[in-house]
Amino acid sequence: MKYFVGIDIGSISTKGVVIDENNNIVASEYIWTNASPIEASKKLINIFREKCSKEILDNIYAIGTTGSARKLIGKIIGATTIKNEITAHAVGTMSRCKDVSTIIEIGGQDSKIILIKNGVVIDYAMNTLCAAGTGAFLSSQAKRLGVEVEDIEKYYMMSKNPVKIAARCTVFAESDMIHKAQIGNKKEDLIAGLCNAVVENYTNNFVRGRNIEDKVVFQGGVSKNRGVVEAFKKKLNKEIYVDEASHLLGALGIAIIAKTEARDNKVELQLKDVEYNIRENECKGCSNGCEVLYIFEGEKLLDTIGNRCEKGGK
Repeated sequence: MKYFVGIDIGSISTKGVVIDENNNIVASEYIWTNASPIEASKKLINIFREKCSKEILDNIYAIGTTGSARKLIGKIIGATTIKNEITAHAVGTMSRCKDVSTIIEIGGQDSKIILIKNGVVIDYAMNTLCAAGTGAFLSSQAKRLGVEVEDIEKYYMMSKNPVKIAARCTVFAESDMIHKAQIGNKKEDLIAGLCNAVVENYTNNFVRGRNIEDKVVFQGGVSKNRGVVEAFKKKLNKEIYVDEASHLLGALGIAIIAKTEARDNKVELQLKDVEYNIRENECKGCSNGCEVLYIFEGEKLLDTIGNRCEKGGK
């Protein structure tokens, strides 16, 4: 049996899977990136080397990387395939749900929509400019209310009168949350309003002008939050499907792509010894003014981290 590895390195979390020739996940892991994709990838590899049998480790034929640090990690891990998140998420989702038409993805610091027709991506959009529709915002506001993320669903279901929370941006949403709490709204109504605000922000950014067709698949870390899932159902008036591996579908997708591009040579799952240096600079490509980390091997640019559009990668 041959095995294939997929790693999805995001700004908040790093996900990895090992699959067999039939796309079955034989090992998986989800860990925090903690602002260090290299250390997170090293930790992920060490976990796999402990989890997987010698038979699996001795029969890996391809490694794929995707996500914000895909080029950097791909270089130092010796990846055989490096692809963008849109392609990886689409392939991963279609492998579990062949008739998917709409993919909603919300991660820790960004979100995206992917529209698919007859197995082909026909439209997509990504957003990293507004944090009010992301998992980091949801977690921080729940914490402000003294609610664990795992309990958001319970509070959402308890709510009888969700409050209206401004969803335009993080600053407005946070100030509105504080105001609504100060005037005595119930905690469950605030939490329900928070979930609705995340969905409102997402639909304002992505749904306008787009025809959302069945079947809708929700993925990314936030898809594990049933409160947000229920809010999407009400907003879109559609059934929302969440796969048990919804948080791993980017990693699964890049593993499948790596499998299709694999050759007959085995590869070793380990980080290569690469010397690199980091230069920080403010990107002048547009008005966002992103603080971008440029990662070099000698004078060769390996990757950029922190850019919110493609201009920061130059």
